[in-house]
Amino acid sequence: MDIRTGQNAEPDSLPYALVRLNPEVVQILGRFTPRLSTAFANRAPPKAFRFGIGDIVSVTIFEAAAGGLFIPAEAGVRPGNYVVIPNQAVDDGGNITVPYAGAIRAGGRTPAEVQRAIVDALKNRAIEPQVVVSVVEQRTSLISVLGDVKASGRFPASPSGERIVDVIARAGGPASQGYDMWVTLERQGHRASVPFGALVYEPSNNIFVLPADIVYLYNQAQTFVAFGAAGTQGQYKFDAWRISLAEAVGKAGGLSDGQADPGSVFLYRGETREVARQIGVNISRFEGPIIPVIYQVNLRDPGGYFLSQSFEMRNKDVIFASNAAAVETTKFLIFLRTIMATANDPILYATNAYALKAAINGATSTIITTPTPITTAR
Repeated sequence: MDIRTGQNAEPDSLPYALVRLNPEVVQILGRFTPRLSTAFANRAPPKAFRFGIGDIVSVTIFEAAAGGLFIPAEAGVRPGNYVVIPNQAVDDGGNITVPYAGAIRAGGRTPAEVQRAIVDALKNRAIEPQVVVSVVEQRTSLISVLGDVKASGRFPASPSGERIVDVIARAGGPASQGYDMWVTLERQGHRASVPFGALVYEPSNNIFVLPADIVYLYNQAQTFVAFGAAGTQGQYKFDAWRISLAEAVGKAGGLSDGQADPGSVFLYRGETREVARQIGVNISRFEGPIIPVIYQVNLRDPGGYFLSQSFEMRNKDVIFASNAAAVETTKFLIFLRTIMATANDPILYATNAYALKAAINGATSTIITTPTPITTAR
């Protein structure tokens, strides 16, 4: 169905929603551009490190003088009165074991909290004990970086906090062109994806990663299709992390002079029900989570060019440039002239009349027959 014809039909009869591009629509669509900054509510730096089951812990105990619980009397010449407890893992119960103090709960506690717990357990037995607790190997507070990176793996979460680009750098960086890369962050069952360029050029997307986060990179070139009266029909790559509608039309060779109708340039896209609702579509007449929407922009109006520069393309968008009315009229006259030229031949006349009728009714292919000159032998 011709879109310009369809837009005058009853709304309920259309299998799509036709939306004329205006500043308000462009602004609303901009709010729904994929962003990690809005996809995750928790964007604060990670909290202080806390031990988990399996973490390897080091415990060093100091006493004020020799002859105490851990330091024998003859050790007074030592440069420091301390003893190092062999490294141990936090057990399934979340505990570590310290001589003369017994089981000390470490799971869910910071190193400083574990230090105070050990001091409290030893203060009545050792000579003014002081304790240093440190993590030797993190096995629970890990961040996974997978996919199209140079060195994927699991990395300990930094106590000072790291952002997505930081952990990608720890994995060697993207293994392919940055503008073709997508980054997916998965956190507690919630997942969101953005182009890699969105992390670099829009710093608000470069949020802090948290322990147990999964960062996945994959290569997927963004493309769009242009057909109709575009300069060159075909499929085109963005070759950038983001392009506008105006840039896309330019990549396709612009509009064909003398053939395209600048007032009828259309973009086909599937939108979520929430996006469609906010741009004024009656979503009650559509089923399913995705609603087919066709955006119309008028490039005859100078304002249409500014709108097309602000309208952001998305992967798999389709651009259609309509033929000018004069082009359709010319096609009809060619059909008509061909039929009239064969009026003297009843068979050809009937054949071409049928072909013209089929073309008017929207047949997919039409063959017009031209008369073959008849020569007589001399």
